[in-house]
Amino acid sequence: MGDKEIPVISPEQPPIAVSDATDSYIKSRIFTIRGVQVMLDRDLAALYGVQTKVLNQAVKRNLARFPKEFSFLLGKDEQEELVTNCDRFASAKHSTVPMRAFSEHGVIMVASILKSDIAAIVSVRITRAFVAMRKALASVAPLLLRIETMERRQITDQARNEERFDIIFKAMDGGDFPPQKVFFNGKHYDAYSFARKLVRKATKSIVLVDNYCDDITLDILSQKRGGADVTVATTQKCISDFLTPTAVEKFNKQNPTLTVKAVGIFHDRFLILDGTELYHFGASLKDLGRHYCAVTKMDAMFIPSILERI
Repeated sequence: MGDKEIPVISPEQPPIAVSDATDSYIKSRIFTIRGVQVMLDRDLAALYGVQTKVLNQAVKRNLARFPKEFSFLLGKDEQEELVTNCDRFASAKHSTVPMRAFSEHGVIMVASILKSDIAAIVSVRITRAFVAMRKALASVAPLLLRIETMERRQITDQARNEERFDIIFKAMDGGDFPPQKVFFNGKHYDAYSFARKLVRKATKSIVLVDNYCDDITLDILSQKRGGADVTVATTQKCISDFLTPTAVEKFNKQNPTLTVKAVGIFHDRFLILDGTELYHFGASLKDLGRHYCAVTKMDAMFIPSILERI
């Protein structure tokens, strides 16, 4: 650069007279980017009374004086955010040249390479503005810490409450069932609702052993979760009367996948969920609530012997 002063040559933003560059004005030009307080090249150029282009050219010729902690180029996202939030940066919206940011030390270094009286005077005021803002941030730091601590506590409490609600909703949706359940005569809806929620517990597979199935059985099984395959072991007569190939085909078009097997060796009714839970029914699924009957959760150790016979 030599020892010549940089003249003012129609900057993009009119230069700011030293008398007009109030402390509040200077502070309004300080941003926090990447966790660092900085000023942008065009704001600094206006304060120093030079073109932005001239300021950046001087920096490029003296890059050794501007390590990354003194100056850095804004990324595309950072520049777009500034353009969105600050109307005065609208001209940079379609610019392919990234804006340059200067830290407090970078601002002082720019003044030293410009070697102008205006830059020397203004850089002192800018430095004071940086110091004042640091003090202000330091004074509110304890308050911010308390707010952050409270937010973390609220998040933790919210997570605990969500966990509690999950348990409640899981129970409402059939997640936690009593080991034994008795349905009294006439409790048709309660029994139907119970069976439907029980079926929805399964996420992978459902195996029903029931010699007396009809449309109600299919209606209950249709409440299963998607992805849970269903196998029904019943009598050949039940297959001929109700679980016909046509009925199975219609069921699978909407609730895949149902497989029906003719097995005539079972007397009791069983329901196996995901190969891990076993329930014994005192009545067929379709008849729950019609007469007094019980549903009992059995030990899973009996599941393999039942599956082997299907």
